[in-house]
Amino acid sequence: MIPKSEIPARPVGGRNPQYDDMIRFGREGLGLPESIPIELAPLEGRGSDRTFHRLRWKPNHSAILIAYDPIRLENAYYADLALFLRGIDVPVPKVLRHDPDLCLIVMEDLGDRDLWSFRNAPWKKRRRLYQKSLSIIHRLHSLPEEKFPFGEVRLREGFGPDLYHWEQQYFKDHFIRDICGLELEPSFEKELDAELSALAGRIQETKRSLIHRDFQSQNIMVRDGNPYLIDFQGMRLGSPFYDLASLLCDPYVEWREEERIDLLLFYYRLSEQELNWEVFQRRFWEASAQRLMQALGAFGFLGLKKGLKGFLKHIPRGVQHLHLSALRSSSLPSLLELSMRSQSILAQKGDLS
Repeated sequence: MIPKSEIPARPVGGRNPQYDDMIRFGREGLGLPESIPIELAPLEGRGSDRTFHRLRWKPNHSAILIAYDPIRLENAYYADLALFLRGIDVPVPKVLRHDPDLCLIVMEDLGDRDLWSFRNAPWKKRRRLYQKSLSIIHRLHSLPEEKFPFGEVRLREGFGPDLYHWEQQYFKDHFIRDICGLELEPSFEKELDAELSALAGRIQETKRSLIHRDFQSQNIMVRDGNPYLIDFQGMRLGSPFYDLASLLCDPYVEWREEERIDLLLFYYRLSEQELNWEVFQRRFWEASAQRLMQALGAFGFLGLKKGLKGFLKHIPRGVQHLHLSALRSSSLPSLLELSMRSQSILAQKGDLS
C-alpha cells in the first residue's frame, strides 16, 4: 500500500519516454487529429514502477497516460484486467489504448478525488461511499473461480503459505528490527513463528476468491459520487477477508469502532455466509493482523531503505490497528505482546519522521 502523494514520479525501466512520443501515442489512442493541441502534465506517481501524466485537450477534456516498467510483471497485466473487470460490471477506468511493446497505456481520467480525500467528511456521506465500495468488491469476490478467463487474462500467483510467510518476515525485518530496533529472543520468536504459521493456515482455509490485493482508500477513486477501483494489477486469488482488512483497517484513516463494525456487518449481509457473525468477525480480525504486518513492513522498508520518510508517520496508527486486530482475534497472544512492546518503543522515540 503506497500513498500516491508520497511516491515521486521517475523514469521507468531505465527509459524516459520522450514528450513527443507520449503526445503521439496519446493522440492516436484518443483519435485526435494533429489540428487539436494536446498538453501533457506529469502527475504524482503511484509507485509500482510507473509514471503518470494527464493529457488535456479542449476545455474539460482529459485522459491519463501511464508509462510502466515491464520488469514488474503485474504492470503488464493492468489493461487486460481492466477489460475483464468492466465485463463483470466492476467499475474501473476504461483503457483506451495499450501498447505492451512501448509499455504505455492511455486510459479514462477519473479526476483527482479518492476515497481517502473524504476521510473528514460527515459519517453519513462516508458511509454511503464505503458501502458502495464494499458492494463493488463483493461483486468481485462473488465471481466463481471457474468463470475467470485464465487462458486469456494473467494473474499473479495466488495467496498461499509462501506469500503469507513472506509478508510476516517482511514485517519482522523492516518494522520490528529496523524501526523498533528489537532483536527477538529465540524462544519468543519460535512461539511467534508458530503462531503466525497457524494464522496463515486459518486464512488459507477461508473461502478463496478473486481479490484486489490492495483495496485501500487511495486505490478507490470517486467521481460523481460513485467509486471506481484502480491499481488492481496485483489482483489474485486469495481470501476476501484480506480485502476487507485492507479497507476497514486502513492505516491512512482514523476509524471509530462503531463505523468499522457497521460496514463489516453491511458486507456480511451482502453475502451468503457459511460462517456465523462471531466467526466472521474473528476471521476478519485475523486477516487484518496479516494485512497490517505487510503494511508496517512496507512503511519501514520505504521509509528507511527508500528514503520516503512520509511513510513513517503512518506507523503509529498502523501499530494501533495491529494491536486491536491481535486483541480481537483472541488467537494471537505473541503478536499482541509484540504490538504492545512496539507501541512502547515508538512512544519513547516520538516523531519518526
